[in-house]
Amino acid sequence: MKGRPPSKPSGPSRGGKPGGGAPGRARGGAKAARARKPDGPKSPAKPASKPAAAKTAAPKTATPKTAAPKGVSLDVRQFRVGADDDGIRLDRWFQRHLPDIGFNSVSRWARTGQLRVDGARAAPGDRVTEGQLIRVPPAEPKAAETAKPRRVRPELSEDQISFAQNMVIHRDAQAIVINKPPGLATQGGTKTDDHVDGLLDALEFELDQRPKLVHRLDKDTSGALLIARTARSAAYFAKAFSSRTARKVYWAIVMGVPSIEDGMIELPIAKQPGTGGEKMHVDEEEGLPARSRYRVIERAGNRAAWVELQPHTGRTHQLRVHMAAIGHPIVGDGKYGGKEAFLSGTISRKMHLHARRIRVDHPDGGRVDVRAELPEHFATSLVSLGFDINAGDLPLDEEIARAPTREDEKKAARAHAKQLRKGRRGERRSRGAGGPRKK
Repeated sequence: MKGRPPSKPSGPSRGGKPGGGAPGRARGGAKAARARKPDGPKSPAKPASKPAAAKTAAPKTATPKTAAPKGVSLDVRQFRVGADDDGIRLDRWFQRHLPDIGFNSVSRWARTGQLRVDGARAAPGDRVTEGQLIRVPPAEPKAAETAKPRRVRPELSEDQISFAQNMVIHRDAQAIVINKPPGLATQGGTKTDDHVDGLLDALEFELDQRPKLVHRLDKDTSGALLIARTARSAAYFAKAFSSRTARKVYWAIVMGVPSIEDGMIELPIAKQPGTGGEKMHVDEEEGLPARSRYRVIERAGNRAAWVELQPHTGRTHQLRVHMAAIGHPIVGDGKYGGKEAFLSGTISRKMHLHARRIRVDHPDGGRVDVRAELPEHFATSLVSLGFDINAGDLPLDEEIARAPTREDEKKAARAHAKQLRKGRRGERRSRGAGGPRKK
């Protein structure tokens, strides 16, 4: 027939529209039919063979269950939280495992009490732990017209795969650390096609899942960049960075020599107006708190100094802004130091900022503690300025042998108490899992 698109074929007369609407009406029709069925000879004038009597029995054909359309569940489902999902938000769990279910559906189930974790009502922002049971009510998939098409990543060439794998300086079951060269962005953006994120497919190795970035380095900053290999380790490392338990140590060559050899810079940072967020500046009124520690390793007269930098917060361009703010911009950083950030002679005009070391607790116990070798231009500048490269790795404060202070003892006691509470919660969960299941 003219005007009917081929994508919408006519179905059987008893069927309905996709989405489960027709089966609901069929069951409603059956109930109505049973309600209209006469209980006794109330209407003797009407013969039993009248066609109307036959029509009342017709809805019984809707009693058998009809097959659910693709992507639709007619039954309540239950899912056990796996180890890789330990600690993630509930809405994030749905994105990973039931992507056809939209956030609005999850929120509606939470409001109406249909969404439950271990039998208790749950909210989309609640975090789940390994072993918990998630109750998911019957659902329909996201409407096809609103579903965003998945971006197809271009296939990597052999040269790209080799380049990415040659950057790896540490690899275990949960983490990869690469030594990012200067000039390679961490993530893509406007007019940025080459970046670490675009090379992650080359770093799957024996695991059948794409690694994930958990922090970033500026494009012109080189050095150690941590990458998570699993969803569980990504959540674990992200928490370590947000809680400031991960330690990052940078090396830099700066203009001039700071008068204080071991200092803490505490200056709030905000986006500089008129730069579109591309540049930051010190803003005492509206800036976010930012703390950076520096230690002078060696000095080249009054011309330049080789310094160690430790960011205690994670603001954009923090180290670069802070060193420029105290009058000692990083060599090669024209963005924040202007013309005064370049040394004459054979010293490279590239930025001299390098993520030398990263240390973070490992999700399987122990630590990831990796050092990244310097890029060629930085190493050459150290030699040209007469610095001894073997003098660079200063011990962290906690690595210096000393008697424990009262504060150290309090911190250890708090950590011990926290472990005990965590153990008791695990025991309660295991006892609850062995009991009768709630209906």
